[in-house]
Amino acid sequence: MVEIFGEKIDGLDYQIRKGVYAIVFNSENDKILTVKNSKGHYFLPGGGIENNEGNQECLEREMLEETGYKVSIGSFIGNAKRYFQSTKNEPLINDGYFYLAKLLDKMQEPIENDQFIKWIDIESVRELLVHEHHCWAVNKGSKILV
Repeated sequence: MVEIFGEKIDGLDYQIRKGVYAIVFNSENDKILTVKNSKGHYFLPGGGIENNEGNQECLEREMLEETGYKVSIGSFIGNAKRYFQSTKNEPLINDGYFYLAKLLDKMQEPIENDQFIKWIDIESVRELLVHEHHCWAVNKGSKILV
C-alpha cells in the first residue's frame, strides 16, 4: 500500500520524481541523520534514481555523494508519495522508497557543497523535515527498530 501526502490540484500536470531515501538512526535510536541545505531545509539523505539504477544502487550513490559514507541498507520501510510544488512552482510528485540503513566507513567528503549532515532529535522530525512523507517514513522506521 502506498501512502499519499499533499494535495493534488486538478488541472496541474505533475512530473513524477522517483527517489530512494535512507532512515539512519544513531546508536541510541533517538536521533536521525538528515541533510540540511544552505536554505536551512532538512531532508532525509537520498534522492532521484539515475540511468536505470536499482533502488539499492541509487541509495548507495546518493549516500556517498551527500554524506561521504558507505552504507549498509537494511529493511524496506515503505513507499509514499507527496504532491507538492517546487520552489520554481513546478507541480511534482515525489515517489519515495524508504529503507533503514547504517553508516559504514567514511569514504570521502560529501560532493554537495551546499548540503550538510545534521543529526536531529526524533521529536524534531515533524517540525524540521520539509516533506511529510519523510516524517511518515521516520515514524514507521522507528517502529521497525523496536
